[in-house]
Amino acid sequence: MINAVGNPQTILLLGGTSEIGLAICTEYLKRSPAKIILAALPGDPLRDESVAQMKAAGATDVELIDFDALDTASHRDVVDKAWSGGDVDVAVVAFALDADAEQLWQDQAKAVKVAEVNYTASVSVGVLLGEKMKAQGFGRIIVMSSVAGERVKRANFVYGSTKAGTDGFYLGLGEALANFGPRVTVVRPGQVRTKFSAHVDEAPLTVNKEDVAALAVRASDKGKEIVWAPAAFRFVMIVLRHVPRAIFRKLPV
Repeated sequence: MINAVGNPQTILLLGGTSEIGLAICTEYLKRSPAKIILAALPGDPLRDESVAQMKAAGATDVELIDFDALDTASHRDVVDKAWSGGDVDVAVVAFALDADAEQLWQDQAKAVKVAEVNYTASVSVGVLLGEKMKAQGFGRIIVMSSVAGERVKRANFVYGSTKAGTDGFYLGLGEALANFGPRVTVVRPGQVRTKFSAHVDEAPLTVNKEDVAALAVRASDKGKEIVWAPAAFRFVMIVLRHVPRAIFRKLPV
């Protein structure tokens, strides 16, 4: 249960080794101790390190659950296990795949895998999180989307299209849950300095994961549906959404 001053007592991170997801958990732990549930891929070499990181950040308890995004049939068991010790106050959806953008649109197997992890799995867990939080009558879902999904560009259209779908689903889920108590916040970062983005050149307005985490937590506290990271990206995207395609395709990638 979220306590009297608005701090969560139990936080679930789907994508339990995600650098941004762990940064969001750490941001919450700066304010108050909490139980952290890490749902992570079996065999991920970063699992133990993530557990240690959460303990060092002040978690009262860290539980590790096996979670394979591609195995959607197992997702109900994963979510049930996360709730087995009581209500979950905050669920963070922070798992995704990316690859070389030029390979993706020319490799059917890789494109399908990215789509299944980034979109299909996100919808799968989103339905289940919504079900649990609707039943308990409260809760917050923080979902990692991307500005890449706001207007999909040629440079990374496979990845961008998956984020566009995820973004749209969770905004709709937030509207569907609004009358029942839970709130959904979609986080739209630009490039973030993590291992996930290490394969691409640093772009303008690149931010640190700690900055994204702070923005995400504040936005969720306020019940905001959407937050950009950095905030300036909101105004960049307002302009880009209205640029004609003939001009948009000529813009620097």
